[in-house]
Amino acid sequence: MTASRIAPLALYQEVAERLRERIFAHELKPGAWIDEQALADHYGISRTPLREALKVLASEGLVTLKPRRGCYVTEISERDLDEIFGVLGLLEGRCAHEAALRATNADRAQLKLIHDQLESAATGNTIDAFFEANQAFHLRIQTIADNRWLLQVIGDLRKVIKLSRHHSLFSDGRIAQSQTEHREILSALLAGDAEAAEQAMRTHIASGRKALARLASAKDRAA
Repeated sequence: MTASRIAPLALYQEVAERLRERIFAHELKPGAWIDEQALADHYGISRTPLREALKVLASEGLVTLKPRRGCYVTEISERDLDEIFGVLGLLEGRCAHEAALRATNADRAQLKLIHDQLESAATGNTIDAFFEANQAFHLRIQTIADNRWLLQVIGDLRKVIKLSRHHSLFSDGRIAQSQTEHREILSALLAGDAEAAEQAMRTHIASGRKALARLASAKDRAA
């Protein structure tokens, strides 16, 4: 009985992951209608696991289920981004606060190592490497904070942000600005200054939103 239940669960989870990757890569673009039959045929599955996968993505905010109209990739407005970044600043700021109080010497050493990778990527202006190190830096702070609820909600919000057509690191001067902000966060964490770490993280998140808005505005003017 147990074995008969494993395969369908694994199937819809695998389908959800594949669709998630296509959404993040913008192969399935924001606002696009999802053709369930075409996808089912493409993956060689029935529509039942596909619909279960879409429910998972809907719970994450990546797709929107509209009664009698079908399923669509979620579109993120500027207002959505303002609201999401506002909440994200509060949550990641709290993570930085808790991490400053909880960090061990080993944790601080790991943060310094990741920050060195950030510095190297910034010096070489290597956006992909900087992006990966940036994610690792934030995730490490969240892990040190050791609050699974914060980690879960932040992860969900970060997924939704990926629906945006732009990324703040592509804004002129953003990598250098971001790295200055990272130094301030790291300095506060190493000093165990929880209040300073929280404020530095909130400032960093807010700056990311402003850079994203500038980039979107510039692209709109060029269109």
